[in-house]
Amino acid sequence: MKKIISPFVAILFAIGVTACETSPTQEEVGAITGAIVGGVVGNQIGGGKGRRLATAGGVILGAMVGARIGRHLDREDERRALLALENNRTGQYSRWTNPDSGAVVAVVPTRTYEQSGGQYCREYQTEVTVGGENEKAYGTACRQPDGSWQIVN
Repeated sequence: MKKIISPFVAILFAIGVTACETSPTQEEVGAITGAIVGGVVGNQIGGGKGRRLATAGGVILGAMVGARIGRHLDREDERRALLALENNRTGQYSRWTNPDSGAVVAVVPTRTYEQSGGQYCREYQTEVTVGGENEKAYGTACRQPDGSWQIVN
């Protein structure tokens, strides 16, 4: 267990640094999400004594990629992504261009499932193209009691 704790302390630190009285920016949300996903992937890829290093590297790389994606997205992009989760079938893409940042955004639900408590969730992939460079991110959103979707990671 000790081998996995230290990278997750880094994630908790990142969350603590960005948690304040104001809402986090899209860049901060992207960095935190990327760090979590990167840490999990790095932990699964690394083996033996290299697992700790792979996890830490995944956290760092994930935070960098996530921040870059988040930097180019705004609340309208988030609204459109949530609409895709509401209306699109699994595998059906929604694409748009952000007029302010010039980012081309594509969102596709990849899996829909029901949790044990009856809450529906959808996994999705987001692809953002800025200046000819592509970045991909993965996440999960769950339906809230009021019917809206909330991104959980």
